[in-house]
Amino acid sequence: MSTSALDAQVAALRAQAAKRRTPHYRDLPPAEARKLYEKQAPIVDIKPVALPRIDELHLPLASFGGGASVAARLYYGAEPNPWLPQPVLLFFHGGGFTIGSINTHDRICRWLAANVPCAVLSVDYRLAPEHKFPSAVHDAWAALRWLEVHGAGHALDTGRIAVGGDSAGGTLAAVTAIHARDHNLPLALQLLIYPGTAGHQNTPSHKRLTHGYLLDREDIDWFFGHYLRSPTDRNDWRFAPLDAPNAPPLAGVAPAWVLTAGFDPLCDEGRRYAEKLQAQGVSAYWVDFPDMVHGFFNMGGWVDRARVAHEQAAAALREAFGLADAPALIGSM
Repeated sequence: MSTSALDAQVAALRAQAAKRRTPHYRDLPPAEARKLYEKQAPIVDIKPVALPRIDELHLPLASFGGGASVAARLYYGAEPNPWLPQPVLLFFHGGGFTIGSINTHDRICRWLAANVPCAVLSVDYRLAPEHKFPSAVHDAWAALRWLEVHGAGHALDTGRIAVGGDSAGGTLAAVTAIHARDHNLPLALQLLIYPGTAGHQNTPSHKRLTHGYLLDREDIDWFFGHYLRSPTDRNDWRFAPLDAPNAPPLAGVAPAWVLTAGFDPLCDEGRRYAEKLQAQGVSAYWVDFPDMVHGFFNMGGWVDRARVAHEQAAAALREAFGLADAPALIGSM
């Protein structure tokens, strides 16, 4: 349990949100919630970074029979050169599998591409309730397989691929890393930003932080109520790689960098997933920001500590890609 006080800048944002009385996502139909998130996301985010090239792509999903394709956005940290292919981060946005898009996470993808530097392939996977579990899992895996086969043709180094994402995107990244292990597809890193990993929201942090910290219990219930087909999906490892009864062993999966926030209901399951990885012989670094809330990684325009987290994530990627000799900044903040 964190003994830190809530960061003053986050507390100010929380007070402003309460004063504005903006509707909760849970009080809106999913389509309207998505529009609200698209509108709100840039307000507290960092300014967009200019990049030498950004490509709009469509990745096929024919192998799963679940739709023709999903949109994706490919950010190049340097001018693409087939003779000097760039390492690439395959990124999955957060939003409870129900809201969020490549647009809501555009700015952090730009920043990572520019500051690692590397390429970032951000995937607009299908959302619930139109596409329930495990559609997003299938899309994430299809994106990695596309990258494996076609990446070289886009000046990407398919020998240096990382997967990453925040919240629900962190879940998808963790599950995709397990799929990659099982298909002998080596990855450089899992970049897991306050990932969801547990099937049931019953950890101490979930019980302690039910309201008032920007992700309420009712929000989580609303997201998962749209995403899951039935309560039995909570026991599927593709939703709960930490504690599902059928969860596969983790030995041999890619090294992980796991970020948690002390005032986030998901804090305990993120930490426990890092510990489970370590216990099974995986190199896993746990980085905790005890004074932060869920979603703070995308608040870098207002919250100074978010920019510290950005730097640490970039350092972890540089180390994994062999772009710097200095180790990533690891440990509790």
